[in-house]
Amino acid sequence: MLVAERPSLTSSVSADRSSSSARPARPARADRAALLATLAAKRLDRTLTTALPPVDPSDALAVGATAVPAFDASLGGFPRGQLSEIVGARSSGRTSLLMQMLAAATARGELAAVVDALDRFDPASALAAGVDLDRVLWIRGQVMSHPAAARDTNQKALEQAVKALSLVLQAGNFGLVAFDVGEAPADALRRLPFTTWLRVQRMVEGQQAVCVLIGAGPMARSAAGLTVNLTIARPADGRLFDGRLFTGLKVEARVIRARAHRHEDVSVRFETKST
Repeated sequence: MLVAERPSLTSSVSADRSSSSARPARPARADRAALLATLAAKRLDRTLTTALPPVDPSDALAVGATAVPAFDASLGGFPRGQLSEIVGARSSGRTSLLMQMLAAATARGELAAVVDALDRFDPASALAAGVDLDRVLWIRGQVMSHPAAARDTNQKALEQAVKALSLVLQAGNFGLVAFDVGEAPADALRRLPFTTWLRVQRMVEGQQAVCVLIGAGPMARSAAGLTVNLTIARPADGRLFDGRLFTGLKVEARVIRARAHRHEDVSVRFETKST
């Protein structure tokens, strides 16, 4: 922490002015170098996007593919060792993308963990999506969807889910860790301490796990993480059903990533199909 010393009260104003005019200006580069050195000493330099090496989308050790062709073709997948997030309204494709990621991870022989704060994970749907359930750790929780009725219960359940996430990350050996609070009350999420996600980022850092938060709105991401904002791309005729049968969704994923002095914004479209 940089601390500026308080000037002496006995020094005269005229002396301060004369000394400041005679003292040469310190180069901006020197100030920046000192700041970077301080951040590196405190292991905070990875919070700077400019200090991060570029991610090779074809490197399976750097990214985890999602098995969504359009997504993987553009980005290769989600970065490992970083905190990312999948956000969107209800029925925007959040669960479909999660199922695809679980299926891809377990097909690679990796272990996956789902911290399900609302107890909304459906094993039958996961099995139908190709997920190897023998390689999935499902941590079930319960949060009531009416914050006015059980505010304290919601908060306690979310705090327990965060502790479960921390234990999973500390254990390691997982290729994919998902923290699903998509239907959690916004009030309960806002009451979590802001340092919660900072601690999660520090635990994920350096691991081979893809860690994703799943929610209705943005929560947090690492400097090299992704924010995938999902929306439904309606068909031209506005129909999602063929007669009485649901045909699937056309999902548009807006991917946001801050890297190397620039803001990357990629739009990817993919479809979900009913089985």
